[in-house]
This record gives sequence, C-alpha cells and structure tokens, in this order.
Amino acid sequence: MAVSLIGAILGFVLSAWLTWRFCDPASRFHILDHPNERSLHARSTPRSGGLAILIAIIVSVATVSLFHPLQELATITASVFMVAGVSFLDDRYSISPGYRIVAHTLAAAVILYGGFYLQKLEVLGISWQWSYVMGAAVSVLYTVWMINLYNFMDGMDGFAGGMAVFGFGTLAVMGWMAGHDAFFIISLIVAAASAGFLVFNFPPARIFMGDIGSSTLGLLAATLSLWGSRDGIFPFWIAVLVFSPFIADATVTLLRRLMRREKLWQAHKTHYYQKLVQAGWGHRKTVLLEYAIMLGCAMTALWGVHTSGKLQTALFAGWGLFYFVFFVWISRLAARHHKTGIL
Repeated sequence: MAVSLIGAILGFVLSAWLTWRFCDPASRFHILDHPNERSLHARSTPRSGGLAILIAIIVSVATVSLFHPLQELATITASVFMVAGVSFLDDRYSISPGYRIVAHTLAAAVILYGGFYLQKLEVLGISWQWSYVMGAAVSVLYTVWMINLYNFMDGMDGFAGGMAVFGFGTLAVMGWMAGHDAFFIISLIVAAASAGFLVFNFPPARIFMGDIGSSTLGLLAATLSLWGSRDGIFPFWIAVLVFSPFIADATVTLLRRLMRREKLWQAHKTHYYQKLVQAGWGHRKTVLLEYAIMLGCAMTALWGVHTSGKLQTALFAGWGLFYFVFFVWISRLAARHHKTGIL
C-alpha cells in the first residue's frame, strides 16, 4: 500500500506540474488547438496535456517497479508507445485516419499477444466459453473501438479527464478488493495522473489532453478491462458499465451516423454531451452532471461485481433504461433550443 501511494502521489504531482508547464506559451510543447465550426471552445488552447499524463504514468510505474516488480508491463508499454506515437504525430501534423486505424489495430494485436483477451464472456451471471479466435477477434475490436471512442468523447472541458479519474479509480478499488497488486497499482497511477491534469482542464480549461492523451487512455481502459476480466477481478460487463458514460454516448452516436450514411471519420458535434452544451447548459454544468453519472456507474459496479445473476440483470437493464431516457431528454432539449433560436 505504501508503494502504491508513493506511485499515485508522484503521478499526480508530476502530471500537474508538467500540465502547468505546457500551459506556458514558452514551452516547446505548447501546441495550440484552434477552434473551428466543429469545436465547443471559442479560443485557441494548448492540447499537449496528454503528454503530461503519459510521462507521469511512465515515470510513476517505472519508479514503483523498482520496489515492487510489476508483471505484464512489456506488452502494455509497447502498445502504449505505438498509440501515443501516432497520436503525437496526428496532434502535430494531422495524419490520415487510415494510418491511425492501422496503428491502433497493431497496438491491439500487441495487447492480444500479451495474453489480454476475453477468454470467456461473463454477462449477467452467465459465462459463455468460446474459442480463442472468437475471443481474440472481439478483444481486438473492443480495443480499437475504445481507443477511438475515448478520442471522440474528448470534446468538453473536464470530460475525458474526469472519466479517467472515475473509471480507473473504480478499477483500482476492485483490484485492491481482489488483492491483485499489479492491477491495483497501475489503475491507481493512471487515475492519479489524470487527476493532476484535471486540475488545469476543469472548466474553464486552460489546456486539453489532445489525441495523445485521449487515445492512450482509451487503450489503457480497454487493456485493463480485458486484464481484469481475464484474472477474475470482475466480469467483463462491469468494466463496460464503469466506462458506459463514454461507451453509450459514442456507440449510439456512431449508429445514428451510420443510419444517416455520414462519413464517420469527419468531425461533428452530434454527441449527446455536445448537444447538452449547445442547448445552453455550458461546459461546467454539463460535466458536473456527467460526473454524477460516472459516480453512479462506479458505485453500481462496486456493488454489483459479485452479486447474483438476477441482480446483475436488473442493474444492467436499469442503466440501459437510464441511458435511453437520458438521450431522449437531451434530444428533445436540443430540438427545443434549436427551435427557440430560430424563432
């Protein structure tokens, strides 16, 4: 516990300090994100906060490893560098979506090679055994989707950072409850480093995390979900629930855009959180509402991780109904706001 707390404190302090430094226009990593018709922000803002998170995680995990050897780091580190590398290039030079997807798929393959895949699907108290090919295919698709959806959802002050604090913090608690030291320590460090960044990203944000931060956190969310499921820390659906504030919005929005035959790689402002901001709620009020939902998901996950199948079914159905009602409410609110604006 002492070693894990040292790692978490180091991750928070280093991330906060680096984020503060990157806010300075004199920093060589002061890379500006200029607003456009698809942005929710109105002024140019640095987008290099993700680099601060990444450096803090690497340094903290390396420091902890000196005192408490951590397993499973080689493949995770390799995949993180692959995703972070292509994301950094995209932040600087805006590379083609095709190259990004190839890099994301290769990173997912590295994770698969390291043994991180769904060996069985545990949903609602039922366990389905399946072949390696099926488990590998689902795991790669899930990893690639998590990398990209986390990037899609990083469009509002304090949102992606807050999801990381709540999401990885919840995973850390479950790792501690299961007595899984490596999982607990890594999850805790990621949450702490994200919290250090959030100090400067909470509305009104002084800095964004950029692709290097959002894509890397998406990769880590997928990897830890698969890791926790593989080692019996929690059933897979629990990890999906923990990150459902992102998964539900991004997935439903993707399906809506597919039905409208839109180009999926083009930027847009049709996510539900974006609609809520544009409907007059603003960044701070919207993100605080999302934090309440994240907290509810976290508490439900911690309570339901070892419950019976019937209760898991009720919890799953309850959150599904909540998101349905929540999204319908936002759509109607946005339509009313749009109509009022026209009139």
